[in-house]
Amino acid sequence: MSYVDGFVVPVPKEKVEAYRKMAHSAGEIWREYGALQFRECVSDDVKPGELTSFPQAVDLKEGEVVMFSWIVYASRADRDAINEKVMKDPRLAEMMKPGADVPFDAKRMIYGGFEVLVDL
Repeated sequence: MSYVDGFVVPVPKEKVEAYRKMAHSAGEIWREYGALQFRECVSDDVKPGELTSFPQAVDLKEGEVVMFSWIVYASRADRDAINEKVMKDPRLAEMMKPGADVPFDAKRMIYGGFEVLVDL
């Protein structure tokens, strides 16, 4: 079975194209180091819920959309090794350096690692 890192993040609508470009560049780096898949999806049908929802989870503001993203690895060990390389890559460091114009609010990002339970 494989391993997945998942992310949910709010992005201002006017910054979606900048986010797409940044995510594409980051995805190329993850794939270069061995990630099996890198997916970034923009919300199309995510309504607020009574108790929980994607918009509530990221404290979605007026004029923002939710991004739902995931990276697939062969295993947790592969994920750990790949992420260690990615985090040391100067191309990613340039994107995330203090003062960089990052097109999302990282403080409201939700992320975590998951073991795949069903893979059809």
